[in-house]
Amino acid sequence: MSSGSSQPLTHSLTLPTQLDQPIQIIAAPGVSDSQFRTAIESSLFKQWLKNLESQNGILATGSFLLKQVLVQGVDMFGQRMGFLKFKADIINKETGVKIPGVVFARGPAVTVLILLDSEGETYAVLTEQVRVPTGRLVLELPAGMLDADKGDFVGTAVREVEEETGIHLTLGDMVDLTAFLDRSTGGRVFPSPGGCDEEISVFLYRGCVGKEIITQLQGKETGLREAGELIKVHVVPYKKLWRITADAKVLMAIALYEMAKGSGVLPPKT
Repeated sequence: MSSGSSQPLTHSLTLPTQLDQPIQIIAAPGVSDSQFRTAIESSLFKQWLKNLESQNGILATGSFLLKQVLVQGVDMFGQRMGFLKFKADIINKETGVKIPGVVFARGPAVTVLILLDSEGETYAVLTEQVRVPTGRLVLELPAGMLDADKGDFVGTAVREVEEETGIHLTLGDMVDLTAFLDRSTGGRVFPSPGGCDEEISVFLYRGCVGKEIITQLQGKETGLREAGELIKVHVVPYKKLWRITADAKVLMAIALYEMAKGSGVLPPKT
C-alpha cells in the first residue's frame, strides 16, 4: 500500500486467473487510510474476489479482465465491516468494452418464513420496520445480516427471529428452503444482483399454536433499541400474504415454499 501528499492511496494484488495483469485498488477522495485497509482486508471484499474466480465466476472463462477497483465508501457497524461501496473496472477482452461494475457489498443474509397453524387457519409472521432507503415503513420477513467470516446461517436465522419477533426457535426447527435449489446456484438467492452482492438463505418454520399466541404476537413491539431497531410484529393469514407486501423476501419465500411443498421435498412437520 502506498500514499503521498497528493496521490491517492493505492494497493496492488494479483489473482491466479490473471497473473500477468496485477489489479490496482485505489481509494476515492475522502476514504481514510484505516478505512481503505479495512476495506481490502474485509471478508466482503475477499469473498467478492473469490466469487470472480469461482466455477461460474466472471474471470473463470478468461474472457474478461479486472483492471482496477475504486473503493468509494466504508460503513462500520461498531468494530466490524457493515457496508462497502466500490467500482470495478472489468473489461471484455474481445471488444474492449467495460461492463457495469458498481458494487454495494453487504454480504450474506438470512430470512425466515414463519407459518403458524391455529384453529384451522395458517398465519405468517411479519415485521414492520422503518426502512430509510425506501423512505417507508415496510412489512417484511424477519431477517438479518450474517457475519461473513463465521458462516452460521441457521444460528443467525434463529437469533434474528427471537430478536425481531420474540419467538424462540431451535436449530432443529428450521428448514432451509434455498437448499432445494440446484447446486449450481450456490443454494442462495440474489435479490438485486445488478448492484448488490447480497445473497440470502431462506428458512422455513412451521408450528401449531393456540389463538392466544396469535393475539399476543399481533402488534408486539420488539427489536434491539440500542441498535436503532423499532419493530412491530404483524400476524396475517398466509393466504393473503402474497398480496399485502412488496418485500422481495416474502415473495421469494412463498415461491420456494409452494414449489418445495408441491414437489414433495419438505420434511414432515414435527
